[in-house]
Amino acid sequence: MLVDGPPEREERQPVAAPRRRRAARALGLLAAAGVLLLVAAASIAVGAKQIPPDQVWHGLFHYSGSDTDVVIRDVRLPRTLLGLLVGTGLGLAGAVMQALTRNPLADPGLLGVNAGASAAVVSAISFLGITSLTAYVWFAFLGAAVVSTVVYALGGSRSATPVRLALAGQAMTAALFGYVYAVQLLDTAALDKMRFWTVGSLASANVSVVGQVLPFLAVGTLLALSLARPLNAIALGDDTARALGAHLTRTRVLAMAALTLLCGGATAACGPIVFVGLMVPHLVRALTGPDLRWILPYAAVLSPVLLLGADVVGRVVARPAELQVGIVTTLIGGPVFIYLVRRRRMAQL
Repeated sequence: MLVDGPPEREERQPVAAPRRRRAARALGLLAAAGVLLLVAAASIAVGAKQIPPDQVWHGLFHYSGSDTDVVIRDVRLPRTLLGLLVGTGLGLAGAVMQALTRNPLADPGLLGVNAGASAAVVSAISFLGITSLTAYVWFAFLGAAVVSTVVYALGGSRSATPVRLALAGQAMTAALFGYVYAVQLLDTAALDKMRFWTVGSLASANVSVVGQVLPFLAVGTLLALSLARPLNAIALGDDTARALGAHLTRTRVLAMAALTLLCGGATAACGPIVFVGLMVPHLVRALTGPDLRWILPYAAVLSPVLLLGADVVGRVVARPAELQVGIVTTLIGGPVFIYLVRRRRMAQL
């Protein structure tokens, strides 16, 4: 009996360790969701105009049409909802992009999606006279979808590799942003209208825009989450992924579709907001390890925390004016990211 004792303890220890890790990750995800709720509440309660908490509550649940209620219900609430949707989309897009290209510093704009959306919007403004934000959404999404398809074709379609996709995306980005700048220089009206959109902002959020981008972001979110297992295999290399039974072409096509839906919807609604899709998945990977089954949910929760937090900071620091969220994410995130890369070993895929 004494001989059998130690092996039983040795068998129990390896089984208990993964359970503890899963429990710790689940608790961490719940804590992150709690932080997101707090930040969302701050996004509704805090702004360029100071509103007492009781009036915030009244505006949410006892709407009477007063000026304060209008600010809460018709301005801040849609802005917060859009920040939640866009933040989730950018975070998931960044995590999928980094797994697809096997590059921990990949950004959702790497495959030219942001450039495609920007080119479509500037074309609509300059050549079609489009001035409505709700119309921008459809042109931006169309541009993102077309460019994603072209990049996948240039990258080799069925024989596409991470390197080819990245090179094709960067080539398209350079060409399309050159086109955008040329149109803006030749058409000052387009420059004036594009200037606010290209900074990246949640300030123009309304119920209509939220309703238009919600289906695309919801489908993209579900698609991205469903790709966790095959993307885990692809992150190990093509040969290993094939040995594990992953269908490379199908996974890459679906990943490109998810990126188009997520990046296209987010960019269409708010303009090209940088840094969120780059920074958050990288930090999450350092916390959870390389398993996308945990990276994707964490990124979906923590990315809107960063985006909404940056939006609240932008409203407060420049009262009574505002700093747009795209500026704040760059100002806050850039130095932090450089610090982490220099001070800590970069989390590998």
